Amino acid sequence: MRAVQIVELTGPETALRMADVGEPEPAHRLTPGQGVVIDVHAAGVSFPEVLQTRGQYQLKPETPFVPGSEVAGVVRSAPDGARVRPGDRVAAMCQLGGFAEVAVAPEYLTCPLPERLDFAQGAGLILNYHTAYFALQMRGRLREDETVLVHGAAGGVGTAALQVAKGLGARSIAVVSSAEKERIARDAGADEAVRSDGPWKDEAREISGGGVDVVVDPVGGDRFTDSLRALRENGRLVVVGFTGGSIPEVRVNRLLLNNTEVVGAGWGAYATTKPDFNREVAAALNQLIEAGYVRPIIGARFPLEQAADALRLLDERRATGKVVLELR
Repeated sequence: MRAVQIVELTGPETALRMADVGEPEPAHRLTPGQGVVIDVHAAGVSFPEVLQTRGQYQLKPETPFVPGSEVAGVVRSAPDGARVRPGDRVAAMCQLGGFAEVAVAPEYLTCPLPERLDFAQGAGLILNYHTAYFALQMRGRLREDETVLVHGAAGGVGTAALQVAKGLGARSIAVVSSAEKERIARDAGADEAVRSDGPWKDEAREISGGGVDVVVDPVGGDRFTDSLRALRENGRLVVVGFTGGSIPEVRVNRLLLNNTEVVGAGWGAYATTKPDFNREVAAALNQLIEAGYVRPIIGARFPLEQAADALRLLDERRATGKVVLELR
């Protein structure tokens, strides 16, 4: 089968090669026994793959290896008792091996793909939307009528967070860097938008009437302290990632003085060992899909042969919505 491999740890420009490789075995590293074998129609491209091209991600397979954590496609085979069957359209989290014509995923991380969504949208469903739901509902304890501030609001996680927040009945403020990114964030459901190069912290406090209830931050970097200042009393800052490149530190006296919290939301580390939890989140997101709130925004589509271009788009902070590779 055709696949893209990471053959050296030199960054997106030079790390990738097209290759003809053998199809994967039905076993999966996260599943005792057989996983779900999927003919891949689309593969999601995410920041972890950028890090993997430099050997900077926590999952460090020996080179060469096929990256790609999430796919959408058609089931070729499934273990007995699985909720999906051969011929079903699915979205799946495979962790590795997604940049290929065939991939294998655990049954509990393989979800039927609603007819409302196409394969490209399915390839952007699990990683971003399960993360957004976990960050907002489970870790951020977001309640109806609260206000959430979303950094990186035009990106994959950002647009997912805006849509999930809307579905949970919250008001949202998007932090964006341009008029085009504001358009994308508003299309994803943002009620208000502020510019990252302006006094966004003060604007967010004014819009929310004294401070936001929850901040979702997949960016990190030097805006972290102002995110804390943007919170109202009892507010929660949910750390999702560090696409800005630097990992901030917090002076805990700020939390003490204002009775606020910093909460980690590492969906992958939490979810990959909890099958029942993943099924519950998938069911909750299906309700939001059917209600029209969740609809992954595809920012760019590339053929498999241009995987390096897709990764560079993310690496250079030019991506909006979800970036996908289309294979069929």
